[in-house]
Amino acid sequence: MKLKQKLLVAYLRAKLRALSFFSKKKAAQSAFDIFCTPFRKSRRKEPAIFKKGETLSFTLEGYTLYGHRWNRPGAKRILIAHGFESSSKNFDKYIGLLIEKGYEVIAFDAPGHGRSSGNRLTLLLYLATIRKVYELYGPIDGFLTHSYGGLIVSLFLEGLRHDHSIKAVFIAPATETTTTLKLFFHFFRLDNGVREEFERLIFDLSGNWPDRYSIRRAANNVSAEILWFHDEDDDLTPLEDALKVKEDNHPNIRFRISKGLGHRRIYRDEKIVQEAVDFL
Repeated sequence: MKLKQKLLVAYLRAKLRALSFFSKKKAAQSAFDIFCTPFRKSRRKEPAIFKKGETLSFTLEGYTLYGHRWNRPGAKRILIAHGFESSSKNFDKYIGLLIEKGYEVIAFDAPGHGRSSGNRLTLLLYLATIRKVYELYGPIDGFLTHSYGGLIVSLFLEGLRHDHSIKAVFIAPATETTTTLKLFFHFFRLDNGVREEFERLIFDLSGNWPDRYSIRRAANNVSAEILWFHDEDDDLTPLEDALKVKEDNHPNIRFRISKGLGHRRIYRDEKIVQEAVDFL
């Protein structure tokens, strides 16, 4: 962690600790704002393939969202859903290979990410984004996801009438929201009183408790064929959660477990890129 990041973390911890002393509810509200804020943006230059794509945009809940489309009309239509603090430009290797196969590819940056406007992203907003993309540019034959994008697509598919003809690739998906919250609260050293208020806030905003937002739960209502990649050394979306889904023995989900790739290197690995594209 760089010095600037360390100073920011120290400041936020002190702020939340002070708020918690006076009001657990206010501390929870501030923690929720932090939880939904992507503090890091990729400085990577936009790959050349993006200059060859058709630029797309639409507005949603006051946000202007930007994306690209390649190779329209293609034999199949693939949608890419990136993770938190990521963007569509990180998937150029996949895009190039999918185009070579004759597929149409669509990739949008979520609110607060990439070129899209905003400075925060909630689960409901990302889910609404995927629904809007599907409405405007669908139907979609396959989904390519990483991290947070995997959770969102699983929840989207749960509410979509579909069958085994749909395919989805989940790379290091954020399997359980409860696990994400546990890691977040541990990192910021927040107590159970703040967490209770935090979870109540989620319920008030969405009508559901955090455990509702779970790939394991949603998988019972998903018929799509899924290829799931996860790494033993993933410290952001622990393999333990993925293995519980594996133990459920869904006939439509295949798992590939790796070691040494962690949470981010895994979706850049050449072998995984190729296997994911071949599956789609």
